[in-house]
Amino acid sequence: MPVDPVLRGRTDAADPVPGPPDGRPAPAEPTAAPQAGAAAPEPPAGPAGTPAAPAPARAEGRPPRRERLRRGLPRAAAAALFGLMLAAAFPPYDLWPLSVAAVAGLSLLTRGRTARQGAWTGFAFGVPFLLWLLDWLRVIGSDAWIALSLVEALFLAAMGAGLAVTSRLRAWPLWAACLWVAQEWARDRLPLGGFPWGRLAFANTATPYTPLAALGGAPLVTFAVALTGALLAAAALPLLRHAPAPLRRRLPVPPLPDALAAPDAPPAPRRTLRLAAVPAVAAVAAALAGQAVPVPTAPDDTAEVAVVQGNVPHPGMDFLGRPMAVLNNHVSATERLAADVAAGRSPRPDAVIWPENSSDLDPFRNPEAYAAVDRAVKAVGVPVLVGTLVDGPDRQHVRNEGIVWDPATGPGASYTKQHPVPFGEYVPFRSLLSKVVTRLDRVARDFYPGTTTGVLQVGKVRVGDVICFEIAYDGIVRDAVDAGGRVLVVQTNNATYARSGQPEQQLAMSRLRAVEHGRAVLIAATSGISAVVGPDGTVRQRTAELTAARLTAAVPLRDGTTPADRLGAWPEWAVAIVGLSSCAAAVLRTRSRRGTGPVPPTVGTVGD
Repeated sequence: MPVDPVLRGRTDAADPVPGPPDGRPAPAEPTAAPQAGAAAPEPPAGPAGTPAAPAPARAEGRPPRRERLRRGLPRAAAAALFGLMLAAAFPPYDLWPLSVAAVAGLSLLTRGRTARQGAWTGFAFGVPFLLWLLDWLRVIGSDAWIALSLVEALFLAAMGAGLAVTSRLRAWPLWAACLWVAQEWARDRLPLGGFPWGRLAFANTATPYTPLAALGGAPLVTFAVALTGALLAAAALPLLRHAPAPLRRRLPVPPLPDALAAPDAPPAPRRTLRLAAVPAVAAVAAALAGQAVPVPTAPDDTAEVAVVQGNVPHPGMDFLGRPMAVLNNHVSATERLAADVAAGRSPRPDAVIWPENSSDLDPFRNPEAYAAVDRAVKAVGVPVLVGTLVDGPDRQHVRNEGIVWDPATGPGASYTKQHPVPFGEYVPFRSLLSKVVTRLDRVARDFYPGTTTGVLQVGKVRVGDVICFEIAYDGIVRDAVDAGGRVLVVQTNNATYARSGQPEQQLAMSRLRAVEHGRAVLIAATSGISAVVGPDGTVRQRTAELTAARLTAAVPLRDGTTPADRLGAWPEWAVAIVGLSSCAAAVLRTRSRRGTGPVPPTVGTVGD
């Protein structure tokens, strides 16, 4: 059976070289070499009769740089459009099929290009994607928003180069999917501990791909989404070859080689459909594979838990208002809960969860704050997980903690946030950068990172606590489950980003974590969105933003683990290594061809 040239990703030396895409006359043929024995033409004389240095030769048929840039504009514009499509796949828009379409579009735009062209295409894709996705950062400052988006887009540029060089290998859609995982692997860790926002998996937290998280976590969901998109691109390639000639010349994708003809070859339309069918069927299989994955949800026990959202005086950078304002809001909401329990209007909880920064003063240094927390905990009569800032080992540092506060014994065990946010909770290279960016002085003290996993016993509930942005990091959440957390708790304060889309994006991450670990997830936010998420990822209850509210629910407690828990991080490492190895194989293949004969021409030009 003949191998499909589309899936092989091969460009044969016999393939016709495409002419200029806009119908201009082709460059003139190079002048024939002089006959043997003929005298070579002498160079023109320079000053004082000395031979002039020969002018640098331009590559045969290579258009001027300005012309190459002009030709590259349609491809850059198409890449930017696909980047915007990917941003719209994430909350609050949730148009998740666009994540698949965006991957397919980028695969088409980088296919057959040079590494440099692929890198530029990936960058043109990444910048608008990240600028829209991270639009909520503008409240911090436009410079921070743009700088972070540009830095993160560099990872997509590197991936674009990889997509280009591996597009000539057999089974190139598979290597493309591996490169998406490799790109996210790097971006989740670098620089300064990484920034995992914008992973394909986080746009697919309630889609046919979501159950795959129970098998391989977020990396497997990303792999399946990327594989589907790349396979759809492979299916589109033979169809594009039969587009009308004027349209083909204007498409921002490389022209395709003609099919290898044979005397008894079927008619072109039938052959085209056959070439497109194989990757199309494979794409459907990749999209539906998650439906065969069981998601464990059966509880080993249940507990009644209340989540308190006290709200803040006003959203934005100065959400705290006057001292004690946020704390008093949560004290009042908890006292109302206690009154409802006493009156029989609400079930008695086994535990109560307060959000991050629910006490805006260190209760160990401020007697008034200590008394207010203790009064609320005694009123409700059950342990409360309190979020607060506590002075660190010295006065220059502070710790972001969740503290178990018992009505009888007071404050006890605590968890300190392990992954403070660079430039938000600490300033890297403070002595240097603070002289240039004076706004960094608003981060008066650096947050001290914790060193232990957030497993805490809150009454009868053993919780795996993560704080705010930590929900985006695979390892921190996995460690909390491995250490015995029966339910996941996300203490968060996103009052700075109210009504910006950031709370919805964080909720989506929590939904994926529920499926990945087979655990219910309780989100406690100061101003919204607080939520109760079931082990299957469904949102059972949620609050509105910027409102004082509380949630009470019978929460399933689970001890079992998922395959994703047992496998840990090694599948992500393995897939990322395969993706990088495919790039190395493509480079070695190209060098080998250069050493044995002429290399098939690359479609496009280096500079466009």
